[in-house]
Amino acid sequence: MTIGILTSGGDCPGLNAVIRGAVIKGDRIHHETFLGIRDGWRGLIEDDIRPLERTEVRGISKQGGTILGTSRTNPFESGGSQRIAEVMQKHEMDAVIAIGGEGTLTAARRLSDDGINVVGVPKTIDNDLSATDYTFGFDTAVSIATESIDRLRTTAESHHRCMVVEVMGRHVGWIALHSGIAAGAHAVLIPEVPVTLQQICRWVEAARDRGRAPTVVVAEGFIPEGQEREVAPRGLDVFGRPRLGGIGEQLAPLIEEVTGIETRSATLGHLQRGGVPTSYDRVLATRFGTASVDAAVARQWGTMVSLVGTDIKNVDLHDATTVLKSVPRDRWDEAAILFG
Repeated sequence: MTIGILTSGGDCPGLNAVIRGAVIKGDRIHHETFLGIRDGWRGLIEDDIRPLERTEVRGISKQGGTILGTSRTNPFESGGSQRIAEVMQKHEMDAVIAIGGEGTLTAARRLSDDGINVVGVPKTIDNDLSATDYTFGFDTAVSIATESIDRLRTTAESHHRCMVVEVMGRHVGWIALHSGIAAGAHAVLIPEVPVTLQQICRWVEAARDRGRAPTVVVAEGFIPEGQEREVAPRGLDVFGRPRLGGIGEQLAPLIEEVTGIETRSATLGHLQRGGVPTSYDRVLATRFGTASVDAAVARQWGTMVSLVGTDIKNVDLHDATTVLKSVPRDRWDEAAILFG
C-alpha cells in the first residue's frame, strides 16, 4: 500500500511527531510506502507530491511546524474529489492520512463520502473537535499562553495597569479558560458565555481594590453581551469563516473609560502556534501517527483517530466534525468563582 500524508490548515506544534510516528511504524511494522503531499490539499490538487522516506523523519518530533508545509486550500473549490482521485491514481496512492482541524477534517469527511480513502488525525490548538478528549497542539498553546500572561502581569503590576490578553479561540474558549485559570486571571471571557461590559469592569475594579493589577484573558471569538458578532476586520478565509482578531483592542479602551484604570491590550496570536511542542503533545501526536497507519492498513476509511481517556480509538469523521466541542457552562462557572 502507498499512503500519502498531508498537513492542512493552521500549523500546530506536534505535526512533525505525527508524521514521524506514521512513517516509522508504517515502514517498520507494515512495510508500507509513503508519499509526502506538500502544503495540504493544495499538493493533492496541484500534484505537488514526493516520496517520504524514513530517513527524512528522524528526529523531527521535537521540531515545531511541519516538514510538509501547510495551506488553507479548500479542495472543493479546485477540482474536488475527481481531481484528487486523478492525482492519487497517477501516483498509485491508495490512501491519504489527513492531519488537520475542523476545516481539514470536514473536507476529509466529504472526500470520504465521495469514495476517497481517507483517515483523519485531529489537529487544533483550539481543542474544539468532538469525539476526542484532547487534540495535540492544545497543551503547547496553553503553556505558551500561560507563560505570556505571567510575563505581562509583571509589567502590569509595576505600572498598576489592567492588561487585556487576547488568545486564540474562534468558537470555543478552551485556551482562554485553561491559561486564564493557570495564570490566575481576574476574568476569562469565552465565546460560549456572553458577559456584559459592566460585569467585566466590576471584576477589574474588584481586583484593583485588592491592590492587584487586573488581568483579563479573552478568546478571539468572544462576543460581549449586546454585540451582534465577533470582531473580524480582515474578512473571510477560503472556507468562508471570519478572520478573527481585535476583541482585546476593542475592550481595553472601554474598560479604561469605565474604570479609570490605565488599560493595555496584548494579542498573542501566532505565538501560540509556534515553537517546539510540549512533551505531552509529542507523545499524543506520536500515538496518533502510529494509530493512523494501523487504521489505513485495516482500511478503516472515513474514520479519525481519537483520544478517549488514555486510549487511542477510531471514530467516524461525521461524529468528529458535525458539532464543535465547546466549553460546558459548569466548567466556566468553576473558574468564575475566582474572578475579580
